[in-house]
Amino acid sequence: MSVLVSAPPGRRGLPQVDRGRLRARARRVLDELCHAASELSVSLVDDAAIAELNARFRRLRGPTDVLSFSLVEGPHAERRGPLLGDVVIGVETAARQARRGGRSLDDEAARLLVHGVLHLIGHDHARPAETRAMRAEERRLWRALGI
Repeated sequence: MSVLVSAPPGRRGLPQVDRGRLRARARRVLDELCHAASELSVSLVDDAAIAELNARFRRLRGPTDVLSFSLVEGPHAERRGPLLGDVVIGVETAARQARRGGRSLDDEAARLLVHGVLHLIGHDHARPAETRAMRAEERRLWRALGI
């Protein structure tokens, strides 16, 4: 299992996520989801970068906390190999949410990672039944991570 966690190099003022801890948590999530042989890319970005992606791919203005780009579905899914896709975490937004929720930034990033990975493998929250199923799976994975 391969997990790549990337962040902009040394950007002043960007809240710092423990990348090693997030990588270990991502591996645990993949294991819990029976995707231990899968690969995952996680990008930690600032509000400007995630706002740009949000506008380009979702046609929504402003930053968001997490975006997922799945390679499991789509026209070239059969050529993806073990890579599930990319999870992009807006670190500045995550830091604000962590403060409001009384959590550490590392725990908030892990919660967003779980949400993003579930989207990669096909979970959604467009309908009430889907939302309930996805939230239940999120809670299960958070417990597995101890958050």
